[in-house]
Amino acid sequence: MNPRPLDHEDPDRLYTVTGGRSRADENSLDLVTLIVSECDSAPGMQSEYVRIIEMCARPMAVAEISAALRLPISVVKILLCDLLDAGQVTARNPAAAAPAQLPDPKTLKQVLVGLRKL
Repeated sequence: MNPRPLDHEDPDRLYTVTGGRSRADENSLDLVTLIVSECDSAPGMQSEYVRIIEMCARPMAVAEISAALRLPISVVKILLCDLLDAGQVTARNPAAAAPAQLPDPKTLKQVLVGLRKL
């Protein structure tokens, strides 16, 4: 069995990065939520926050941020919630897909007739 990257991660470091929290306060972040920076990083910021702010100068999905930082999604969500609360990033949820419109039944019949002629 190949060890996963997390198996080599120091649990103490993850505890420190998240301030001891194990869950994000906000459930509105999913893997495809786009994160966008609203400001530049400030001196003295935690390095993970700085990297997120720099990466998100252009919209970036939560899953992409997690992969780039090589941190578990749960840890990244905690960090993003901190940045959201501070107003340093914004989250843009993808718009729900518009309900598909069914083709006109007359058109479907014409397609069926055409297929039968083949």
